[in-house]
Amino acid sequence: MTAALPPIPTHVMGSHGFPGWFWTALDKIKAGDYGQTDAKETFDDATQLAIRDQERAGVDVICDGEMRRFFFVQTFYAKMDGLEPVEPLRKTGLYAYDSAPRYRPRERITVPGGLGVVEEFQYLKSQTEKPVKATCPGPVTLSIHVQLRPGDAYHNDRLALCWDFVPAINAELRALVEAGADYIQLDEPSAAIVPGQVDEYVKMFNACVEGVRARIAYHICFGNLLSRPRGKRSYRWMFPALLDARCQQFVFEYANREMAEIEHWKEIGVDRDVACGVVDVKSFYMESPEDVAERLELCAKFIPVERLSAVPDCGFFPVPRWVAFEKLKRLVAGTRLARRRLGLSVPGANDISPRS
Repeated sequence: MTAALPPIPTHVMGSHGFPGWFWTALDKIKAGDYGQTDAKETFDDATQLAIRDQERAGVDVICDGEMRRFFFVQTFYAKMDGLEPVEPLRKTGLYAYDSAPRYRPRERITVPGGLGVVEEFQYLKSQTEKPVKATCPGPVTLSIHVQLRPGDAYHNDRLALCWDFVPAINAELRALVEAGADYIQLDEPSAAIVPGQVDEYVKMFNACVEGVRARIAYHICFGNLLSRPRGKRSYRWMFPALLDARCQQFVFEYANREMAEIEHWKEIGVDRDVACGVVDVKSFYMESPEDVAERLELCAKFIPVERLSAVPDCGFFPVPRWVAFEKLKRLVAGTRLARRRLGLSVPGANDISPRS
């Protein structure tokens, strides 16, 4: 990021809310009613909308909204060789974690053409002059919808499955740097969800970012499918192992947990940047700027302000676009209020209200 950022910069986790017209267009694309040019224009327009919403809200670091992805990771499975689809476990009633499409490995999984994150980033860079962040799912998270059964390629060894994603992710991150990315977030909500070995997950993370010359953020949350969590909502058990992660920033959710465990940073010690979720993406409650400012002031009691940034708890994909935009405006307004209260205002830069 070449542009100077204000104290407590604001950014987003990645995904933006889909507008109504985009859902309709996706149905048309799935039905085969759109040609290749129609589909490209649709995804480009949706991405521009997400970027413009962030710019109009006043967000300091912009993402592409992940508008080319569907249900976070589902789009990536089509880019992999060695998988076959499996019927969802449940097709009736409310959509939930047991309703998602799943896959079985016929053989060892490869990603011959890449994950497509580089192309997403290149379009983002062409559409904004603001500092930007690229996002990419991690290996544990990519494994979440792959079912393992006796006789499969991985012989019920999920860790082996996760490790097979590592080379593809590392190649993608290196290519991102070649494309100009200097700030990359690796998304691993499943590190806090999938039973396993946190020490091994950290080793995988470090292998993914090996040789990647960029600022690296490690995002861990507790699941967000249609605003529902899935993991035990605590970070404590993951420490001190997470301190071995080769990242410059942790990105954690706090608002929907009523800021629980924020005091844990006093015990851990803050040796890198921490992005704190101070807007609840799983609630239709519209935080006031005062709410956001109070949460950030609490964060500042345990995290040095020069290490602190403000984010929503997770991605906005599970909520309507209007909710996402409204919450972004309140995130920015509340952060500006917190800067003033903490004596961090930047003259001429922080007293402008975001446009509606």
